[in-house]
Amino acid sequence: MVSRTAFACISFLLLLFSSGASANVIDRSVAIVNDDTITLSEVNELGKAFFKKISDETPTDRLAPTLQQARLAVIDKLIDKRLIVQEAKKLNIQVSDQEVDNAFQRILTNNNATAEQFRREIAAEGMSEKQYREELREQLLSSKLINHEVRTKVVIPESAVLDYYNTHYTTVVGGGDYYLLQIGCIWGTEDQGGAIPSQDEAKEKAEKARDLVMKGKDFKEAAKEYSDLPSARDGGDLGHFQQDELASFIRDAVVHLKPGEVSRIVETENGYHFFKLVSSQEGQAVAREPFDEVKDRIREKLYQQAMEQRFKDWLTSIREKAYIKIL
Repeated sequence: MVSRTAFACISFLLLLFSSGASANVIDRSVAIVNDDTITLSEVNELGKAFFKKISDETPTDRLAPTLQQARLAVIDKLIDKRLIVQEAKKLNIQVSDQEVDNAFQRILTNNNATAEQFRREIAAEGMSEKQYREELREQLLSSKLINHEVRTKVVIPESAVLDYYNTHYTTVVGGGDYYLLQIGCIWGTEDQGGAIPSQDEAKEKAEKARDLVMKGKDFKEAAKEYSDLPSARDGGDLGHFQQDELASFIRDAVVHLKPGEVSRIVETENGYHFFKLVSSQEGQAVAREPFDEVKDRIREKLYQQAMEQRFKDWLTSIREKAYIKIL
């Protein structure tokens, strides 16, 4: 005995895949797009292969809701197509029969196929040559519209190409070399004079030391006088470090300095610190491929990405202004 669920699924499939005279009987509008309508037969035609794949691969108990989701996805695609055609009409953008013929011939040439071979191939997918040509006409219309509304407005500057190259085609080796001096004023523990400074006192001491350094006092002399760190006796000399060897609070303070410059004061858990960059050596950028050999490829990639995003944004704006109702 056929279960109610199975019977419902079979009925749904019959509704989707019915053709010929019966299709004319059950055909109805399923969506409104401004002044146009989308019919059930259009949904069935566009989604025929998609629906069949779902029906072949989906368990019976999940078939009905899965097909319903697929139906809505196809309707959504048809809505986009309708909107594109409507916008093309507004702009008086048209595709002639000759343009469709030329595009069809290019497809035959690119596939190294005769017209008869191509007809057999598309027939195997459930499509006639007339249907294929109509799809081709819509694609050409979309291309013209996209070119008018989107493609001509996408510009990729040379700086974007170079940034992409530096990010994706080069690797920095060595990590850079930093020769640093440091002054640190600690609070909550005994200093060189035996006192235990408060947080405010440590901050005031660090600010005073930095102010003197910025006014010309020798950094090493200031370190010996004001720093509470063991490096004070060496004039705050920390030595050389690779960038990845630096503690994060030091790295953040010094990576943007030029040799001879003094950092801002950095607060840590129990003190206030600032640094002088004596010298630095940047890491070496190693390229996997020369820029001149890949710049056109990069530009095309960025162009495609930008165009796709601009098209999505454009289509979204068209949708927001349109009257769309799914029945």
